[in-house]
Amino acid sequence: MDNSERFARLAAAPFSTIDSGGLRTTGRGGKIGEIVARRHLLNLLIRRDLQARYRDSFLGFLWTVIRPLIQFLMYFIVLGQFLRAAEGIPDFAIYLFSGLTLFTFFNDMVFGATGSIVLNSGLVKKIYLPREIFPLASIGGAGFMFAVQLVVLLVAAFVFQALPEPVMMLWFFPSVILMLVYGVAIGLLLSALNVYLRDIQYLTEVLLMLAMWGSPIVYSWTMVSDVIYRLGLPAWVLEVYTANPITLAVLGFHKAFWGAGTAADYPPDLGLRMLIAGIIGIVIMWFAHRLFTRLQGNFAQEL
Repeated sequence: MDNSERFARLAAAPFSTIDSGGLRTTGRGGKIGEIVARRHLLNLLIRRDLQARYRDSFLGFLWTVIRPLIQFLMYFIVLGQFLRAAEGIPDFAIYLFSGLTLFTFFNDMVFGATGSIVLNSGLVKKIYLPREIFPLASIGGAGFMFAVQLVVLLVAAFVFQALPEPVMMLWFFPSVILMLVYGVAIGLLLSALNVYLRDIQYLTEVLLMLAMWGSPIVYSWTMVSDVIYRLGLPAWVLEVYTANPITLAVLGFHKAFWGAGTAADYPPDLGLRMLIAGIIGIVIMWFAHRLFTRLQGNFAQEL
Protein backbone atom coordinates (compact mmCIF):
# COMPACT_ATOMS: atom_id res chain seq x y z
CA MET A 1 0.00 0.00 0.00
CA ASP A 2 1.53 3.34 -1.04
CA ASN A 3 1.35 6.54 0.96
CA SER A 4 -1.50 8.04 -1.07
CA GLU A 5 -3.80 5.08 -0.27
CA ARG A 6 -2.81 5.22 3.40
CA PHE A 7 -3.53 8.95 3.61
CA ALA A 8 -6.89 8.40 1.89
CA ARG A 9 -7.87 5.77 4.47
CA LEU A 10 -6.79 8.02 7.34
CA ALA A 11 -8.76 10.94 5.90
CA ALA A 12 -11.89 8.80 5.66
CA ALA A 13 -11.59 7.48 9.23
CA PRO A 14 -13.73 9.27 11.88
CA PHE A 15 -12.00 11.36 14.53
CA SER A 16 -11.64 9.80 17.96
CA THR A 17 -10.08 11.11 21.15
CA ILE A 18 -7.47 9.06 22.99
CA ASP A 19 -6.82 9.74 26.66
CA SER A 20 -3.51 9.40 28.52
CA GLY A 21 -4.18 5.72 29.14
CA GLY A 22 -4.66 4.99 25.48
CA LEU A 23 -8.44 4.59 25.80
CA ARG A 24 -10.86 5.81 23.20
CA THR A 25 -13.37 8.26 24.55
CA THR A 26 -15.85 7.36 21.84
CA GLY A 27 -16.61 4.15 20.05
CA ARG A 28 -18.20 0.89 21.07
CA GLY A 29 -20.62 1.27 23.93
CA GLY A 30 -21.12 4.99 23.38
CA LYS A 31 -21.35 7.03 26.54
CA ILE A 32 -21.87 3.95 28.69
CA GLY A 33 -18.62 2.45 27.41
CA GLU A 34 -16.87 5.76 27.94
CA ILE A 35 -18.03 5.91 31.56
CA VAL A 36 -17.18 2.25 32.17
CA ALA A 37 -13.67 2.91 30.86
CA ARG A 38 -13.35 5.58 33.53
CA ARG A 39 -14.95 3.62 36.34
CA HIS A 40 -11.88 4.07 38.51
CA LEU A 41 -12.23 7.84 38.24
CA LEU A 42 -15.93 7.49 39.04
CA ASN A 43 -15.03 5.55 42.18
CA LEU A 44 -12.55 8.26 43.16
CA LEU A 45 -15.19 10.98 42.71
CA ILE A 46 -17.65 9.00 44.83
CA ARG A 47 -15.08 8.60 47.60
CA ARG A 48 -14.16 12.27 47.41
CA ASP A 49 -17.83 13.26 47.63
CA LEU A 50 -18.37 11.08 50.68
CA GLN A 51 -15.22 12.29 52.42
CA ALA A 52 -16.07 15.93 51.71
CA ARG A 53 -19.50 15.59 53.33
CA TYR A 54 -18.13 15.00 56.80
CA ARG A 55 -14.62 16.43 56.57
CA ASP A 56 -13.36 17.74 59.92
CA SER A 57 -16.39 16.13 61.58
CA PHE A 58 -15.79 14.25 64.85
CA LEU A 59 -18.54 11.70 64.22
CA GLY A 60 -17.79 11.38 60.51
CA PHE A 61 -19.93 8.83 58.68
CA LEU A 62 -22.03 8.23 61.78
CA TRP A 63 -24.01 11.26 60.59
CA THR A 64 -25.23 9.03 57.77
CA VAL A 65 -27.20 7.16 60.42
CA ILE A 66 -27.81 9.99 62.90
CA ARG A 67 -29.53 12.35 60.46
CA PRO A 68 -32.25 9.96 59.25
CA LEU A 69 -32.77 8.66 62.80
CA ILE A 70 -33.42 12.17 64.09
CA GLN A 71 -35.78 12.83 61.19
CA PHE A 72 -37.54 9.54 61.91
CA LEU A 73 -37.94 10.34 65.62
CA MET A 74 -39.34 13.78 64.83
CA TYR A 75 -42.01 12.38 62.50
CA PHE A 76 -42.71 9.41 64.77
CA ILE A 77 -43.28 11.54 67.85
CA VAL A 78 -45.04 14.53 66.29
CA LEU A 79 -47.15 12.79 63.66
CA GLY A 80 -47.37 9.30 65.05
CA GLN A 81 -48.00 10.13 68.71
CA PHE A 82 -49.16 13.75 69.01
CA LEU A 83 -51.31 13.74 65.85
CA ARG A 84 -52.11 10.02 66.28
CA ALA A 85 -51.23 8.95 62.76
CA ALA A 86 -49.84 5.74 64.26
CA GLU A 87 -53.31 4.65 65.41
CA GLY A 88 -54.35 3.69 61.89
CA ILE A 89 -51.06 2.03 60.93
CA PRO A 90 -49.77 -1.06 62.78
CA ASP A 91 -46.01 -1.16 63.38
CA PHE A 92 -45.96 2.52 62.48
CA ALA A 93 -42.27 2.91 63.36
CA ILE A 94 -41.15 0.42 60.68
CA TYR A 95 -43.71 1.72 58.20
CA LEU A 96 -42.39 5.25 58.65
CA PHE A 97 -38.70 4.37 58.70
CA SER A 98 -38.90 2.20 55.57
CA GLY A 99 -40.60 4.97 53.58
CA LEU A 100 -38.14 7.59 54.82
CA THR A 101 -35.18 5.38 53.98
CA LEU A 102 -36.19 4.97 50.35
CA PHE A 103 -37.25 8.58 49.88
CA THR A 104 -34.01 9.86 51.44
CA PHE A 105 -32.17 7.84 48.79
CA PHE A 106 -34.17 9.54 46.04
CA ASN A 107 -33.76 12.96 47.68
CA ASP A 108 -29.98 12.58 47.98
CA MET A 109 -29.70 11.36 44.39
CA VAL A 110 -31.62 14.25 42.86
CA PHE A 111 -30.35 17.04 45.09
CA GLY A 112 -26.73 15.89 44.88
CA ALA A 113 -26.82 15.43 41.12
CA THR A 114 -28.46 18.83 40.55
CA GLY A 115 -25.46 20.75 41.88
CA SER A 116 -22.78 18.30 40.75
CA ILE A 117 -21.71 20.05 37.52
CA VAL A 118 -21.46 23.45 39.21
CA LEU A 119 -19.56 22.04 42.18
CA ASN A 120 -17.04 20.41 39.82
CA SER A 121 -16.69 23.46 37.58
CA GLY A 122 -12.90 23.42 37.94
CA LEU A 123 -12.65 19.96 36.39
CA VAL A 124 -15.28 20.71 33.76
CA LYS A 125 -13.36 23.75 32.51
CA LYS A 126 -9.90 22.18 32.54
CA ILE A 127 -10.05 18.61 31.27
CA TYR A 128 -12.23 16.42 29.10
CA LEU A 129 -14.41 13.93 30.93
CA PRO A 130 -17.81 12.54 30.13
CA ARG A 131 -19.88 15.15 31.96
CA GLU A 132 -22.35 12.48 33.07
CA ILE A 133 -19.72 11.19 35.46
CA PHE A 134 -20.35 14.05 37.92
CA PRO A 135 -24.07 13.49 38.56
CA LEU A 136 -23.41 9.73 38.56
CA ALA A 137 -20.78 10.21 41.25
CA SER A 138 -23.31 12.06 43.41
CA ILE A 139 -25.81 9.26 42.82
CA GLY A 140 -23.16 6.72 43.80
CA GLY A 141 -22.56 8.59 47.06
CA ALA A 142 -26.29 8.58 47.73
CA GLY A 143 -26.29 4.83 47.10
CA PHE A 144 -23.61 4.30 49.73
CA MET A 145 -25.57 6.22 52.35
CA PHE A 146 -28.71 4.34 51.37
CA ALA A 147 -26.90 1.05 51.97
CA VAL A 148 -25.89 2.16 55.47
CA GLN A 149 -29.43 3.26 56.33
CA LEU A 150 -30.79 0.03 54.87
CA VAL A 151 -28.75 -1.97 57.37
CA VAL A 152 -30.28 0.07 60.21
CA LEU A 153 -33.77 -0.55 58.78
CA LEU A 154 -33.17 -4.29 58.55
CA VAL A 155 -31.93 -4.45 62.12
CA ALA A 156 -34.89 -2.40 63.39
CA ALA A 157 -37.43 -4.50 61.46
CA PHE A 158 -35.84 -7.69 62.80
CA VAL A 159 -35.81 -6.45 66.40
CA PHE A 160 -39.47 -5.39 66.20
CA GLN A 161 -40.32 -8.63 64.36
CA ALA A 162 -41.97 -6.58 61.62
CA LEU A 163 -40.43 -8.28 58.59
CA PRO A 164 -42.81 -10.02 56.17
CA GLU A 165 -42.30 -13.45 54.66
CA PRO A 166 -38.93 -13.76 52.84
CA VAL A 167 -40.59 -13.94 49.41
CA MET A 168 -42.25 -10.57 50.03
CA MET A 169 -38.86 -8.99 50.59
CA LEU A 170 -38.18 -9.45 46.87
CA TRP A 171 -40.27 -6.29 46.39
CA PHE A 172 -37.10 -4.50 47.48
CA PHE A 173 -35.55 -4.88 44.02
CA PRO A 174 -38.24 -3.37 41.75
CA SER A 175 -38.77 -0.57 44.29
CA VAL A 176 -35.11 0.44 44.33
CA ILE A 177 -34.73 0.03 40.56
CA LEU A 178 -37.77 2.24 39.95
CA MET A 179 -36.43 4.92 42.28
CA LEU A 180 -32.98 4.65 40.73
CA VAL A 181 -34.30 5.07 37.17
CA TYR A 182 -36.18 8.25 38.06
CA GLY A 183 -33.34 9.52 40.24
CA VAL A 184 -30.84 9.20 37.37
CA ALA A 185 -33.27 10.70 34.84
CA ILE A 186 -34.19 13.71 36.95
CA GLY A 187 -30.64 14.13 38.22
CA LEU A 188 -29.19 14.30 34.70
CA LEU A 189 -31.83 16.76 33.57
CA LEU A 190 -31.56 19.11 36.53
CA SER A 191 -27.76 19.00 36.66
CA ALA A 192 -27.62 20.36 33.10
CA LEU A 193 -30.34 22.98 33.63
CA ASN A 194 -28.69 24.15 36.86
CA VAL A 195 -25.60 25.23 34.92
CA TYR A 196 -27.70 27.76 32.99
CA LEU A 197 -30.16 28.71 35.73
CA ARG A 198 -28.84 28.43 39.30
CA ASP A 199 -32.32 28.83 40.77
CA ILE A 200 -32.92 25.20 39.78
CA GLN A 201 -31.11 23.88 42.86
CA TYR A 202 -33.31 25.94 45.20
CA LEU A 203 -36.47 25.00 43.31
CA THR A 204 -35.41 21.35 43.52
CA GLU A 205 -35.23 21.54 47.30
CA VAL A 206 -38.82 22.83 47.46
CA LEU A 207 -40.13 20.26 44.99
CA LEU A 208 -38.47 17.41 46.87
CA MET A 209 -40.15 18.53 50.07
CA LEU A 210 -43.51 18.53 48.29
CA ALA A 211 -42.72 15.11 46.79
CA MET A 212 -42.17 13.66 50.23
CA TRP A 213 -45.54 14.86 51.51
CA GLY A 214 -47.14 13.71 48.28
CA SER A 215 -46.08 10.12 48.90
CA PRO A 216 -47.45 7.63 51.48
CA ILE A 217 -44.55 7.90 53.90
CA VAL A 218 -46.02 9.51 57.03
CA TYR A 219 -49.54 8.40 56.16
CA SER A 220 -50.98 5.36 54.38
CA TRP A 221 -52.32 4.88 50.88
CA THR A 222 -55.65 3.79 52.35
CA MET A 223 -55.99 7.16 54.12
CA VAL A 224 -55.73 8.92 50.77
CA SER A 225 -58.24 6.51 49.26
CA ASP A 226 -60.70 7.05 52.11
CA VAL A 227 -60.46 10.85 51.88
CA ILE A 228 -60.98 10.84 48.11
CA TYR A 229 -64.08 8.65 48.34
CA ARG A 230 -65.43 10.56 51.35
CA LEU A 231 -65.20 13.84 49.47
CA GLY A 232 -66.92 12.32 46.47
CA LEU A 233 -63.99 12.95 44.13
CA PRO A 234 -63.79 10.94 40.91
CA ALA A 235 -61.83 7.68 40.96
CA TRP A 236 -59.22 9.02 38.54
CA VAL A 237 -57.90 11.35 41.26
CA LEU A 238 -56.73 8.31 43.23
CA GLU A 239 -55.29 6.80 40.04
CA VAL A 240 -53.28 9.95 39.38
CA TYR A 241 -51.97 9.95 42.95
CA THR A 242 -51.06 6.26 42.75
CA ALA A 243 -49.35 6.65 39.36
CA ASN A 244 -46.65 8.79 40.99
CA PRO A 245 -43.48 6.65 40.66
CA ILE A 246 -42.33 7.70 44.13
CA THR A 247 -45.64 6.49 45.56
CA LEU A 248 -45.31 3.16 43.74
CA ALA A 249 -41.71 2.67 44.87
CA VAL A 250 -42.55 3.49 48.50
CA LEU A 251 -45.51 1.08 48.44
CA GLY A 252 -43.27 -1.65 47.08
CA PHE A 253 -40.69 -0.91 49.77
CA HIS A 254 -43.39 -1.22 52.41
CA LYS A 255 -44.25 -4.64 51.03
CA ALA A 256 -40.60 -5.62 51.45
CA PHE A 257 -40.11 -4.48 55.06
CA TRP A 258 -43.50 -3.84 56.64
CA GLY A 259 -45.03 -7.20 57.43
CA ALA A 260 -48.17 -5.79 59.04
CA GLY A 261 -49.59 -4.63 55.72
CA THR A 262 -52.54 -6.38 54.10
CA ALA A 263 -53.82 -6.49 50.51
CA ALA A 264 -56.14 -3.56 51.32
CA ASP A 265 -53.14 -1.35 52.08
CA TYR A 266 -51.97 -1.43 48.46
CA PRO A 267 -53.57 -0.63 45.10
CA PRO A 268 -54.44 -3.57 42.85
CA ASP A 269 -51.84 -4.70 40.30
CA LEU A 270 -48.99 -2.93 42.07
CA GLY A 271 -46.37 -4.93 40.17
CA LEU A 272 -47.87 -4.04 36.79
CA ARG A 273 -48.10 -0.38 37.78
CA MET A 274 -44.43 -0.39 38.75
CA LEU A 275 -43.48 -2.04 35.46
CA ILE A 276 -45.34 0.60 33.44
CA ALA A 277 -43.81 3.39 35.53
CA GLY A 278 -40.38 1.84 35.00
CA ILE A 279 -40.79 1.77 31.21
CA ILE A 280 -41.92 5.40 31.23
CA GLY A 281 -38.95 6.23 33.47
CA ILE A 282 -36.51 4.68 31.00
CA VAL A 283 -38.00 6.80 28.21
CA ILE A 284 -37.68 9.90 30.40
CA MET A 285 -34.07 8.96 31.20
CA TRP A 286 -33.29 8.65 27.48
CA PHE A 287 -34.86 12.07 26.84
CA ALA A 288 -33.01 13.59 29.81
CA HIS A 289 -29.68 12.28 28.54
CA ARG A 290 -30.37 13.61 25.05
CA LEU A 291 -31.03 17.05 26.50
CA PHE A 292 -27.96 16.75 28.74
CA THR A 293 -25.85 15.95 25.66
CA ARG A 294 -27.19 18.99 23.81
CA LEU A 295 -26.55 21.35 26.72
CA GLN A 296 -23.13 20.11 27.82
CA GLY A 297 -21.31 21.76 24.93
CA ASN A 298 -21.52 25.16 26.64
CA PHE A 299 -20.94 24.02 30.22
CA ALA A 300 -17.41 25.42 30.37
CA GLN A 301 -18.48 28.82 29.02
CA GLU A 302 -21.43 29.08 31.38
CA LEU A 303 -19.33 28.11 34.39
